[in-house]
Amino acid sequence: MGVNMTQAVKGNGRPIIARDLVRNFGRTVAVDHLSFEVRAGEIYGLLGPNGAGKTTTVKMISGLLPPTQGEVEVFGFD
Repeated sequence: MGVNMTQAVKGNGRPIIARDLVRNFGRTVAVDHLSFEVRAGEIYGLLGPNGAGKTTTVKMISGLLPPTQGEVEVFGFD
């Protein structure tokens, strides 16, 4: 069974939705209540200093790292 990405994007027009993402490593807060949406056709970049949570955010979006709190949908899948 395959996933038709065109249909998944057209479903809500937002390929990536992040809601209230939090990621802790022990007592260290790496990402603190981050929410955003990327609409079809948009291009975003993550900018910030070392240790700002950029890589952690990308890992949560890609499913490599579960958020401590919040949820991510990519093409309608969480």
